[in-house]
Amino acid sequence: MLTFLDPNQADEDFPPIALAETDPDGLLAVGGCLSSTRLINAYTQGIFPWYSEGQHILWWSPDPRLVVMPDKVHISKSLKKTLRKQVFQITFDTAFAEVIQACAEPREDELGTWLLDEMQQAYVRLHKEGHAHSVEAWCDGELVGGLYGIAIGQVFFGESMFHRKTDASKVAFITFAEQLFDWGYQLIDCQVHSPHLVSLGAEEIPRTQFAAALQRYHPCSPLPSAWQL
Repeated sequence: MLTFLDPNQADEDFPPIALAETDPDGLLAVGGCLSSTRLINAYTQGIFPWYSEGQHILWWSPDPRLVVMPDKVHISKSLKKTLRKQVFQITFDTAFAEVIQACAEPREDELGTWLLDEMQQAYVRLHKEGHAHSVEAWCDGELVGGLYGIAIGQVFFGESMFHRKTDASKVAFITFAEQLFDWGYQLIDCQVHSPHLVSLGAEEIPRTQFAAALQRYHPCSPLPSAWQL
């Protein structure tokens, strides 16, 4: 039975992730709020919000979980050529609001977006508080790709990415993964299966293994204060 969360109690405990539904896969709880306290508590336990307009807030912890080890990113031959050409300039945390707004734009095969206004506002707030970060890909001064997510401990919880030029988001991701590895990060959470991310080296692991990794990699120093390359 699903747990209904109190929207006025941001520090209320989530149910154990092992209790998540199998159909739909990973649905754990309903309701609550999008306060920073609630969101950080969720990500720390391997839980994230995902819902559409007109729905209550839905909280998920799917099994298996898609992850990338920062030192095991796969770079295809064609992508290596793009990297050598230095087509894109990659920056960190220079245009968070623009990145999340671009991620919220409906895809070609979609009618709407899951990144509703209240979700965008919640992540912008987390960014201002130092928890959420963005990666930007620029070409001739134009924002053409990027991604954003949450940094907790030695884990980066990727939320969404976008591109307006071929390979822009892939170059942003690869550059970011290399930087995370240099900073001592151990895991990039990609949530659910995506052919785009699998092509970059993402792999699925059992939820129990993912939860154990969160416990192992949680206590550490935060990201460097300056995210400029």
